[in-house]
Amino acid sequence: MSVRTRFAPSPTGYLHIGGARTALFCYLYARQHGGEFVLRIEDTDRARSTEESVQAILDGMAWLGLDYDEGPFYQTERFDRYREVVAQLMESGHAYHCYCTPAELDEMRETAMANKQKPRYNGYWRDRTDAPPEGVEPVVRFRNPLDGEVVINDAVKGDIVVDNAELDDLVIMRSDGTPTYNLTVVVDDMDMKISHVIRGDDHVNNTPRQINILRALGAELPVYAHLPMILGEDGKRMSKRHGAVSVLQYQEDGYLPEALLNYLVRLGWSQQDQELFSMEEMIKLFSLEAVNRSGSVFDNKKLDWVSQQYMQNTSQDRLGSALAPYVASLGINTDNGPALGDVAHALRDRAKTLVDMASATRYFYEAPTSYDEKAAKKQFKAATVPVLQEIANALSGIDQWQPEAIQSVMESTVEKLEIGFGKLGQPLRLAVTGGTASPGLDQTLAMLDKDDVLERINRAISVCENAPEA
Repeated sequence: MSVRTRFAPSPTGYLHIGGARTALFCYLYARQHGGEFVLRIEDTDRARSTEESVQAILDGMAWLGLDYDEGPFYQTERFDRYREVVAQLMESGHAYHCYCTPAELDEMRETAMANKQKPRYNGYWRDRTDAPPEGVEPVVRFRNPLDGEVVINDAVKGDIVVDNAELDDLVIMRSDGTPTYNLTVVVDDMDMKISHVIRGDDHVNNTPRQINILRALGAELPVYAHLPMILGEDGKRMSKRHGAVSVLQYQEDGYLPEALLNYLVRLGWSQQDQELFSMEEMIKLFSLEAVNRSGSVFDNKKLDWVSQQYMQNTSQDRLGSALAPYVASLGINTDNGPALGDVAHALRDRAKTLVDMASATRYFYEAPTSYDEKAAKKQFKAATVPVLQEIANALSGIDQWQPEAIQSVMESTVEKLEIGFGKLGQPLRLAVTGGTASPGLDQTLAMLDKDDVLERINRAISVCENAPEA
């Protein structure tokens, strides 16, 4: 059997974390089996679907690198096909017109609840032969089997058995001629020859209905795999109040897409104790059988840890390229200064995200216009002047502006002045960067222009000379 999976979001909002994980699992399964991955936009809810949401889905998939082989297909472009299938079901006796009004349906539900029964349609028009009421546009309902059971051979949850007596005759076409979700999904999966339906377990209740429609159409059943929900730290389904946001928000927040994918693959799936996976490893190792049956908690601290690992292990060129738009958004011009890849490499151990890293790049391209207030009060005083003058003189004599030479000069200066290294390093770092944190001073200074470093030190000396006496 040729493996074909599909990701089928509704464009009624952004591409969220749960949807992204579903897309990833569909992608991995298809790639592992040499199959096809299809993108389908389920946009039949015209009132809530928007072009902005469609674009957010496409942009999110592109950023994550989840390339689809076919699509995007849009359900709104397939209405004629859905009507054709409804007519087929009507002709075969698997569907019928229902003329119940909303008021009559409400009464049915109220009666059922009063009798402590499940509120649902009671099949009133299922077998009626009398003339329909005038002025009522009917819906079309699927004639669900009255007996027997549906067995879902779920690749994640195991067998799920549902009695047909528990299912009512669902509407498959509204009175205005638009198809409903459970019909469009069935027709699309059938026509697109989807072999594996991998989706969230909020769809479990829809599956027996869809299986019965597929059987009525004489279609081959796909393999179903229902993924556990992603939960907030309180154990409840993840929502906006837990910080669930658009996938593109994680891009804006400075996460590498590879890091987010790595974190998502571990939400509900594991491979022994391994935490970090390349895409090649994900494709090779992923299996539906290893997906957990219970929900997984979204842990922002764990995501930050994964992100930090990727920041430390991503190639210098890739990291510099990824960092560039974040630096540009801060208005920092990198034309004159060290290569951004070199800066990213120097900062990688101190950053969890590209946003963190970008905020720390400014002093590599611009002399500080102000200093950390607390540090300046402590470091920039009259006693610091001779220390900074001595290091400035020593640095000015370096011919080969390299980390080794800079480190040697700093060590000899400390020895000459008979002071601890902190007495030199702390004011020097503040003078050059404006703050108290940076990569090693030898590395930081070497990445800057020598004359620029000396100018920064001299400016700091002036600040020290004008500092009020303690």
